[in-house]
Amino acid sequence: MSAIATAPAHDHHDDHGHHHKQTFITKYIFSTDHKMIAKQYLITGILMGIVGIMMSVLFRMQLAWPEESFMLFEWLLGDKWAPDGVMTPSIYLALVTIHGTIMVFFVLTAGLSGTFSNLLIPLQIGARDMASGFMNMLSYWLFFISCVIMLSSLFIESGPASAGWTIYPPLSALPQAIGGSGMGMTLWLISMAIFIASSLLGSLNYIVTVLNLRTKGMSMMRLPLTIWAFFVTAIIGVVSFPVLLSAALLLIMDRSFGTSFFLSDIYLEGEVLSHQGGSPVLFEHLFWFLGHPEVYIVILPAMGIVSEVLATNSRKPIFGYRAMVASILAIAFLSTIVWGHHMFVSGMNPFLGSVFTFTTLLIAIPSAVKAFNWITTLWKGNLQMNPAMLFSIGFVSTFITGGLTGIILGDSTLDINVHDTYFVIAHFHLVMGISAIYGLLAGVYHWFPKMFGRMMNKNLGYVHFWITAVGAYGVFFPMHFIGLAGLPRRYYTNTAFPYFDDLADVNVIITIFALITAGVQVVFLYNFFSSIFFGQKATQNPWNSTTLEWTTPVEHIHGNWPGTIPSVYRWSYDYSKMNLEATDYVLPGQDFVPQNVPLQDHEEELNH
Repeated sequence: MSAIATAPAHDHHDDHGHHHKQTFITKYIFSTDHKMIAKQYLITGILMGIVGIMMSVLFRMQLAWPEESFMLFEWLLGDKWAPDGVMTPSIYLALVTIHGTIMVFFVLTAGLSGTFSNLLIPLQIGARDMASGFMNMLSYWLFFISCVIMLSSLFIESGPASAGWTIYPPLSALPQAIGGSGMGMTLWLISMAIFIASSLLGSLNYIVTVLNLRTKGMSMMRLPLTIWAFFVTAIIGVVSFPVLLSAALLLIMDRSFGTSFFLSDIYLEGEVLSHQGGSPVLFEHLFWFLGHPEVYIVILPAMGIVSEVLATNSRKPIFGYRAMVASILAIAFLSTIVWGHHMFVSGMNPFLGSVFTFTTLLIAIPSAVKAFNWITTLWKGNLQMNPAMLFSIGFVSTFITGGLTGIILGDSTLDINVHDTYFVIAHFHLVMGISAIYGLLAGVYHWFPKMFGRMMNKNLGYVHFWITAVGAYGVFFPMHFIGLAGLPRRYYTNTAFPYFDDLADVNVIITIFALITAGVQVVFLYNFFSSIFFGQKATQNPWNSTTLEWTTPVEHIHGNWPGTIPSVYRWSYDYSKMNLEATDYVLPGQDFVPQNVPLQDHEEELNH
């Protein structure tokens, strides 16, 4: 595969003077520059994250103090959904539904792939921009429209979608089932259809850019692990997202056009509905064929970011580069054949369950390879404990602790006992939610100087990390135990079940930690937005990194590099590389060698 990409004469910065005369709208709103689109994705994702976290605070307060009256509920939710400050069951389920949807799709998917794929792919492979700037812009604006539609469903009189973020039929397929199955559910489906179109446009752009626009010398085995992660994530998205789109379209047909893809023999308040022949289990298959790869669409970019940050701040080459690439590819393949482990209690054939158990446990192998390689990269490194490094180490911690419980849930005989309990919530929030957010935050702290030309406040970053790390474990670690005790998820109160009375105090503790963890995110928001305008100005390469993005000027220019794009002569992780006599580094007094520095006399390229 050729790695050659020459820059034609008309592509030079000097010939793009007209780009400096852009209006505010063409520069900041309808921009085709990948760097600006990355900022748009990030800030939109942060705003959606605020909404998602606020929802979790509300339903955590309801779970901790179910009989209490909170004027905050009435103020935010209104008299209909919180009369006299007491939350109704229907709005509780709606909050859980929209919280899950926003965090999984609009924050983590867009905040990681949308932000960092856009920012880093052209910069790290040595390209002027994405393969199609217009398609890139269209991808963001479709994402923005889907966000607006999802948020607008919160203001529907009958309420937003209330079938859980997995929207299983028949609850989601019958508009008359509950209030949240009406217009709110329709808007949910429309929003997700537009979001999927956005993701597909972005993914195709990322794939073509990586394959076709790499600079001279940038072979696939010289790519940073970030690019490998973004590239493979895009491939997973192209394979799996259309399946969810088909499920959403069939669900719309069941809801509005009288078909019966997912409905059969339904009785509603004594009335026999005309549906027959469909199966809700078919929807589960379609949803989870996207739903499980979606976990890796979220976590793989975080893995790539963490690999880059750990190597940079350990001042060591990443351990086992080729094994890391192979594990990314293995995870991508296996992620598409494990979806059935979400369906062990759906009545599937036990033999089929054993097949999904085998493939699920198999995916632990490449995941473990990555965890061991991260730990080995840290081992005896010259660790630079900045906020990005701390969040990366936190990622390794939560990925391991959350992943261990995945072995339990991946075994059909064990999963049946804890399915739909808080044990599942604890598992996926640690291994996907918190881990992915840590990867996102590590990326923000690390590449903030490249995005905005300024540095974030390091001390505020330390405060943000330590309170978040303690609070996240304080929230999700106890959930394992109340889940093992049998506490079911999605119940707005458990006071009707005396069996769970002893667990009430644990729910209070979890909620207190949740309030603290949500509160400290204000420190991050202040640090982020104030640093954009008032942060210390960044140098060109503040972390002494080897990758190409740090060879571009601090001030953003159209085309990334003035003049010729640099060529690449070495892999991405030449940290602490010694000369032949081992008396000093290859570049005297400098413990890193950028990728665009030619090999020195008698120097051999590292065999990763």
